[in-house]
Amino acid sequence: MIRVLFRSDPLEKLAIPDGTTVEEHDLVTDGDVLVGGQSTVEFGVRGRNVIAGERVRFGGHIEAEGDCRLDMWCDVADNVLVGEDAYLGERVHVGGQLKVAGDIDIGDDVDIEEGFEANGWIVIRNPMPTIVFLFVYLGQLLRIGEQEAAEDTLSELLDGDHEEEPVVIPRGATVGDDAWRVSTPARIGDDCRIHGNVRAESVTVGRDNVLFGSLRGKDDVVVGRGSEIKGNVTTRNGDLAIGPGVKIWGDVAAENVRLHENATVDGTIRAGGEIELHTEDVLDGPDEDAEAMAEMAAEMEAESAPVAEDDGPVEGSAVDELDEEKPGDESGDDDPAEASDDSAATELSEPAADGPDGDHPDPTT
Repeated sequence: MIRVLFRSDPLEKLAIPDGTTVEEHDLVTDGDVLVGGQSTVEFGVRGRNVIAGERVRFGGHIEAEGDCRLDMWCDVADNVLVGEDAYLGERVHVGGQLKVAGDIDIGDDVDIEEGFEANGWIVIRNPMPTIVFLFVYLGQLLRIGEQEAAEDTLSELLDGDHEEEPVVIPRGATVGDDAWRVSTPARIGDDCRIHGNVRAESVTVGRDNVLFGSLRGKDDVVVGRGSEIKGNVTTRNGDLAIGPGVKIWGDVAAENVRLHENATVDGTIRAGGEIELHTEDVLDGPDEDAEAMAEMAAEMEAESAPVAEDDGPVEGSAVDELDEEKPGDESGDDDPAEASDDSAATELSEPAADGPDGDHPDPTT
């Protein structure tokens, strides 16, 4: 589900979808990247569509497979490469080149230091009032409870045919090599690789992630199956739930700690309340990897299952015809001469068995 950012929804949580990689110089995802106003992203961004609110600062380049929309006063330190259309608001600054495969809408006083190229139309105007109106409209839909209508509208804007969830960075956040700092809940998807500490109101880490940093939340912290945290995991007022196969290279501190029996903590565990060992999955969402492995195991079991014993060849089958052709088989058709000789021998030998010592019986008795 995609929620509204920017002015209309300043409390949106940090959401990092499945398969996202956050390295030293790039944030890479197959989905969209949505950045709330007045945020800082200290490295480059690569995604399908990249949308940023007002006064967002990017410390690297932007690569958008689809559209790129930058609100007024945005600052990009390097190049902006766009696979479809670009929309730049007033006083946007681009430290490198702007290359667009489609159309460009440019607002007033846009500064592009190394020039721009476009294969489509170039319109010099201010497209941002339309964008602002769109998000105000979406915000009003959410306030009156029309969540489904808001989702449909935003899905059309972001080409909703794709299944990947967007990277969502809330308003006023700071994302950098040192830390990801937000004053809202944070959620990290599955199979992600992230450099930097995470600081949020609460933190939920999905399955099979690698985080080169620490986790700290004011409220509850959850670490899903198979994730590896190379740092401390702490919460000020909440509980900590650690799933199966988790490896934490640091200390753990929370009000209550639920530790899976197959998890490992290479440090000190401190709890103001209880420390509980459990055998359950700590995440409520479906485990797609486990479901795929179960389906594969079922298919392999079905393929390797023994064939049920047959009651015999079906009458008229090829096996039956081969059996009939075997020599000496009672059910087969032997040579007619041999069959007649056998019959004659049988008829001659049968009377001898009725008399004593093999003599023929006396007809008078």
